[in-house]
Amino acid sequence: MCSQHAPTTERLSGAVIATACDLRVASESAKIAFLFVRVGLSGADMGASWLLPRLVGLGTATELLMTGEFIDAKRAHEIGLYQRVVPGDGVVAEARELAEKLARGPAEALHVTKHALEAEWSMDLDQALAHESEVQARLMEHPNFREAYEAFVAKREPKFR
Repeated sequence: MCSQHAPTTERLSGAVIATACDLRVASESAKIAFLFVRVGLSGADMGASWLLPRLVGLGTATELLMTGEFIDAKRAHEIGLYQRVVPGDGVVAEARELAEKLARGPAEALHVTKHALEAEWSMDLDQALAHESEVQARLMEHPNFREAYEAFVAKREPKFR
């Protein structure tokens, strides 16, 4: 049974699902909260205590998870939870434009970048530099690197695979 006074599973988990996304685009009227603690559950659920500090820092994550308070889109953007905040009627178009831009990009390079962001979180700087050096050398042999170079020389947009 759902009502305004009984949060649904979707309402409880929506904020955590958003933190699991690579990028977040929100309407300027959006509000977000990590509500678990407000219904007597731990704020550390569904990976929230792992994901959120990596986005907004430990202190801010602690506050959000322990209070369950809503913050507006402006504040969420300020703390790094949202990357983009746009007028409500433009949020779908903005998200679609960003997704299409990424889809036109070099898929292998994007994959390697995402992997590096995740893997290097637990590395020291020397390990991270070694990892990056290794993957960059591998990507320099990928056809997309040649295409990017040729497109640059020809002053045209690259056509990645």
